[in-house]
Amino acid sequence: MSATAEHLTERLATIEVPVCGMDCAECAAHVQQALAALPGVQTATVLLAAEKAVVRADPTRVTPLALRAAIEAAGYSVPVADTSAPPAAPAGAVARRVLTLFGLVFGAVVFLVVVGEWLGLLEAVTAGVPFWLGALLVLLAGWPVFVNVARAAARRQVIAHTLMSIGVIAALVVGEWATAAVVVFFMRIGDDVERFTAEQARRAVRQLGALAPQLARVEREGGETELPIAAVHPGEIVVVRPGEQIPVDGEVISGQATVNQAAITGEAMPVDVGPGVQVYAATIAQLGGLRVRALRIGSESTFGKVIQLVEQAEANRAAVQRLADRFAGWFLPVVLGVAVLTLLLRRDPLATAAVLVVACSCSFALATPVAMLAAIGNAARRGLLIKGGRYLEALARADVLLVDKTGTLTLGQPRIAHIVPCGGADEYEVLALAAAAERYSEHPLAEAVRVAAAERGISARAPEHFAAMPGEGVRAMVDGREIRVDSGRALPPDLALPPAVATLAATGATLLFVTQDGALRGVLAATDSERPAVARALAAVRQAGIDEIVMLTGDREHSAAPLAERLGVAYRAGLLPEDKIAIVRAYQARGHRVIMVGDGVNDAPALAQADVGVAMGLAGSAVALEAAHITLMRDDWTLLPEALRLARRTMGVVRLNLGFTVAYNLVGLSLAAAGFLSPVVAAAAQSLPDLGILANSARLLRAGAPPPSQV
Repeated sequence: MSATAEHLTERLATIEVPVCGMDCAECAAHVQQALAALPGVQTATVLLAAEKAVVRADPTRVTPLALRAAIEAAGYSVPVADTSAPPAAPAGAVARRVLTLFGLVFGAVVFLVVVGEWLGLLEAVTAGVPFWLGALLVLLAGWPVFVNVARAAARRQVIAHTLMSIGVIAALVVGEWATAAVVVFFMRIGDDVERFTAEQARRAVRQLGALAPQLARVEREGGETELPIAAVHPGEIVVVRPGEQIPVDGEVISGQATVNQAAITGEAMPVDVGPGVQVYAATIAQLGGLRVRALRIGSESTFGKVIQLVEQAEANRAAVQRLADRFAGWFLPVVLGVAVLTLLLRRDPLATAAVLVVACSCSFALATPVAMLAAIGNAARRGLLIKGGRYLEALARADVLLVDKTGTLTLGQPRIAHIVPCGGADEYEVLALAAAAERYSEHPLAEAVRVAAAERGISARAPEHFAAMPGEGVRAMVDGREIRVDSGRALPPDLALPPAVATLAATGATLLFVTQDGALRGVLAATDSERPAVARALAAVRQAGIDEIVMLTGDREHSAAPLAERLGVAYRAGLLPEDKIAIVRAYQARGHRVIMVGDGVNDAPALAQADVGVAMGLAGSAVALEAAHITLMRDDWTLLPEALRLARRTMGVVRLNLGFTVAYNLVGLSLAAAGFLSPVVAAAAQSLPDLGILANSARLLRAGAPPPSQV
């Protein structure tokens, strides 16, 4: 790099600007192009879900005022904070609400038109409506669409609605306002679905931000002061009391605690931490207190990076281009060329209008969304929530499956799976001693002990004395005798243990050693249960053509390896959220289409980055559900191969719809150009491909689940 280039790079600054009024990907593209065209802007990225633009620019040449002006020139706005009065809805938002209300009324009118066309009563339905009124309805209802088309045309772009807008104009020119109304109606349906999807993505970002720590207790001037996170400086000492959220990434300098790190690592088992151990913001000190030296704060913390990754995944993810856009790219020149040739060769304005009208059949708009809506509706009845047709398309083409472990492949709830008696005790006695010692403990493993005891009909005795030992276990006095349930660190190193203990340790189980007055009475092995039907579901996924399946987990190697071996999948252990999203991006960079399945906050960035993010519904966090593109509303792994099969069948129906639509329109173009179709007949002919597409797409409503033997 030259010295000049290095100097320019050093001068560049990152500027974030909030943007209001964006409802779809094309809106974000308009803003991005307007910002990128400014002198001094090196890169501009617009995040639809986060409602902001991230600009890399020379601050000496680009001012916030210039950025605001560019955004407003593109037709959008930058909100202005005003603490003196409650925020009012932007004018654009009010206008959209009015147009939405108007669209409901307009939709009812169009419904009557469509029914009238199908029944051959179109003229009777529309005869009582003056043409000027019908044309006004079409223009009002289609105004947002027409504005986007005009903006795209000003930038020499062709979008999905360009050809359809030309058809609307042609229909109005020849007096067919009803045909124009039907076309506009289906254009608006597509826009509303995309707007709804964008709002769901925004909600994911807001919910994730709400989980971030807001306050910290800091040691200053000989005392403790509670401060906002933004006021904490690296190097300061933060005090964390039992049950509190750790507010910063840092290093423990004193104290012992059991920390639930599920929000960051996804690890089911809380970890015991002490001096010298790294802890993360947004994790919870369940037992014990800590003094932590702050290293990374706010947006620089691991959890802060999770939020940034969810926002940025939208911009980094390879967009799945809508099939209608692809066809519009070549279909528009063909139609315009045929219309021009018709006018030049036949000198017949009516034939020219007929060409434009017949080429803009509603079937072109129906071909993809009707099939997608049928599939999405069918999926919803079967417990699959799919957030849009683009994810069905991506799912149908996926070839790599990445899966979180804790809470996804497993239940995320520790249970006592094995009991190894020692010193002449039996299993009943070992569990009774452990349940008594753990009676007042809040540790998740203590709950697993109590549940196991209750299942065997054991009533835990109340200890005369109880003490939790953060980082070790618990100690209690029961009937005058000391009972300890801990990690076994205090046991003599030369103590002979039953061979079964070493076998259980090798499987990744968490071992709890139960002693009475210093004598070992038994060992409990706690494991996280595998979800039912996981193995069968993964086999079905392989049968569907996805051969590469990798388990991603924040658990340690010894916990991950046994489960991966049982399921026959590859695995990566000890991962943080940024590691998971990096793995997703690495696969995408090699040309793969990736499915990511997860359930927790730590999975949210990878879910958003993947071509298709799938969240486990009942067990999943709210953030994971919002960041994902598909949600399994039941904790049923067999739904995943069902979704794969449905997606591939849907894309087959879409391809057939599009092929039929193109063929029908080409035949219609030829007949209209030859003078065999008048504009009125061309408009009436639009109902025939509509019926064919609706009938073909309706097959997806009847697509049932496969027999159990296939899953």
